[in-house]
Amino acid sequence: MTTKTILQCQCGAVECAGWGAPFLSAVCYCDDCQAAARQIEDSGNGPAVADPDGGTALCLIRNDKFSITRGADLLQLHRLKPDSATSRKIAACCNSAMFLSFSDGRFWKSVMADRIVGAKPRIEMRLCTIFRKSPLPWPDEAPRHPKFPVS
Repeated sequence: MTTKTILQCQCGAVECAGWGAPFLSAVCYCDDCQAAARQIEDSGNGPAVADPDGGTALCLIRNDKFSITRGADLLQLHRLKPDSATSRKIAACCNSAMFLSFSDGRFWKSVMADRIVGAKPRIEMRLCTIFRKSPLPWPDEAPRHPKFPVS
């Protein structure tokens, strides 16, 4: 039996599915993830995008194993810059950040871990930690990478 990963916006109007488990679960602290989280959180009364320490928890699912199963018409595009390769999809119904997609050939979607229904995958690594500004202690023992790891 194939694992199915379900994502839902806060109000349930938008749903996405991934067939198979995510191939990576990470928290990103890059400047772009932090800026986007602030913009999305400031734009409405939706759920938090960033964790308390400023990171964004993401799970990666291959594009060919991902689909929007309900509410595609409610998804809005959010880009930090007009020419950015990264676009975040936000459920307009409740201002829930759902996933990131890329126009530069990457083969995955980065889905917001907090939008996953049920048990969340354990965090496998923390990325771009040189940009972390939080005085909070690290929430786990996951490996920390100052930038994006080569592999």
